[in-house]
Amino acid sequence: MAAELDQRVSDYLALQGLTDDVQRTVLLTGDASDRRYVRVLLRSQPSIVLSVHAGPIDYAASPFVRVAALFNAVPLPIPALLHHDDALGIIAQQDLGDVTLQAYLGGATATERAQRYREAVGIVARLQQRGAELASPDYPPYGIAFDHEKLTWELEFFVRHFLLAYRGAVPEEPVRQALRAEWATIVDELAGEPRVLCHRDYHSRNLMWFDGALHVIDFQDARMGPDTYDLVSLLRDSYVDLPDPLVDDLIAYYLALSRGGEAMPAAATEFRRRFDLMALQRNLKALGTFGYQTVTRANPVYMQYVPRTLTCVRRALAHEPRFARLAELLGGLIAELR
Repeated sequence: MAAELDQRVSDYLALQGLTDDVQRTVLLTGDASDRRYVRVLLRSQPSIVLSVHAGPIDYAASPFVRVAALFNAVPLPIPALLHHDDALGIIAQQDLGDVTLQAYLGGATATERAQRYREAVGIVARLQQRGAELASPDYPPYGIAFDHEKLTWELEFFVRHFLLAYRGAVPEEPVRQALRAEWATIVDELAGEPRVLCHRDYHSRNLMWFDGALHVIDFQDARMGPDTYDLVSLLRDSYVDLPDPLVDDLIAYYLALSRGGEAMPAAATEFRRRFDLMALQRNLKALGTFGYQTVTRANPVYMQYVPRTLTCVRRALAHEPRFARLAELLGGLIAELR
C-alpha cells in the first residue's frame, strides 16, 4: 500500500477508535475510478471496506451518499454506510465480500445462473417502478439524464479513445462526417425515449453475491435514461457471455414484470428493437472506456474484455438492416467488425 494511502487509513482507523481491533488491512482491486478500496479485518466485529477518495469529500453532498439514500428508499440491497471522515476523504461501508456475479457464475449451474439473472432483472424492474414514485429534486439522479449531449459525448469518446488512441485507426474526414451522421440518428432515438431511473453501470462486476442475495454497488452515477439501459448493461455485458435463449427469456421476464403481465408480440418486438439500439451505443461507449483505461490510465486490465465487447457490437449491427451503413463504416476501421 502506498505510504500516503497507508497513513490516511491509519489516521482514519485511529479516529474511529478501531486501531487496537485491527487484524490487518488489504488493498482491494479498484474499479475504473480514482477511488481506492481497503478491506479492514477486525477482531471483534465484521470486516469493513474503506472507500478512499482522491482528496477531501463533502459526505452529505456526495452523489454516492445521496443516491444511497434513494436506493434505500426503493429499497434495493446495497452496502450499509457505517461512518466517514470528510477531511481524510474516506467512507466506511459494509463488507459484501469478494463474490461478484461474474465470479459466482464460474461455479454456478445453468439453473443457478438463470435464478441469479432473474433476481438481477427483478432489481431493474423495481428500480424503474419505484424510481418513478420517488422522483424528487432532492435526489441527484432526477436532474441528470442520458440526453443528446451525454449520448453523443459517449460515442465520440469511443472514437477518441478506442479508434484513435487504442487501435490507431484514423478515419478520413468523409468517414468522420458519416460517423457523426450515424451517431445523430442513434442519439435522436435514444434521447427521445421516455426516461426511467437507471443505475448507469449495472453489470456482473457491480452485483455482489452476499448472504444469499445479490447486492448492488457502484451506483453513484445513477441518472435518468431509457428503460433498456440497465437491462442492456446486464444482458450484453462486456464481462460475461450469456446464451441467446437465456437473454430472450430474461427480456420476456422483464417485460412481464414491468408491464404487469405478458407483453403483446408487437410490444415485445418493438422493445427488442430498442434493446439492440441501446446495446450498440452502450458497447461502443464501453470500448471507449477500455481504450481510455489502457492508453491514458496505463491500466491493461480491461484489454481482455475488448473481444467480447466487439462481439456484442457485431451482433447488434447484424441484427438490424438499418445499421448497414454504420457496419460498413466501422468495418473499414475495425477488422473484427468486417
